[in-house]
Amino acid sequence: MTHQNGAADGRIDLDLIASMIAPGSRVLDVGCGDGDLLALLETKRNVDGRGVELSQEGVNASVARGLAVVQGDADRDLANYPDDAFDYVILSQTIQATHNPKEVLRAMKRIGRRVIVSFPNFGHWSVRLKLLFTGRMPETRALRYSWYDTPNIHLCTLLDFAALCDDLGLDIEDAVILTGTRAWQIANPGILSNLFATEAVFLLSRRN
Repeated sequence: MTHQNGAADGRIDLDLIASMIAPGSRVLDVGCGDGDLLALLETKRNVDGRGVELSQEGVNASVARGLAVVQGDADRDLANYPDDAFDYVILSQTIQATHNPKEVLRAMKRIGRRVIVSFPNFGHWSVRLKLLFTGRMPETRALRYSWYDTPNIHLCTLLDFAALCDDLGLDIEDAVILTGTRAWQIANPGILSNLFATEAVFLLSRRN
């Protein structure tokens, strides 16, 4: 599968996430920001959408768009949701900014029948080369911050994330990698996808 059209602010992963969600589903978007993904899902998928956002600015912007968003912290507040409360729980470009990614993913698995996660890939070849030849933390299109002001405190590679999913009993139902402005569906993360993916989107389900 290839994909070239971006959503809001060039976020191709938002369109990819939307394509993974069944129409009419109950959805929780964790770290929803200004509500771009929730708005897209309500328009394209007619979902019953809810959002959780840490910043007051993001909450205000989302509510101004008519979205059901509350202020909350992914590291602490997911415990307040009951089991199987949603069909999908989404964490887009946020897991690397959480303090305890494993516990956040565990909580998402509990409250959602399926989990969707997108994140920048620290294993991309350009990241490796910049670190190798400059000896400094890389800044790329997907990783735009300097080391001292980045919100990304737990960067990982595709292989790291796949190993964490396996540890938590989450099966990879679908996986799409982004290479620049193109997206490619893959069966499972491997050496080549880990080398060439700038970002990735995973659809996960509980292991039987």
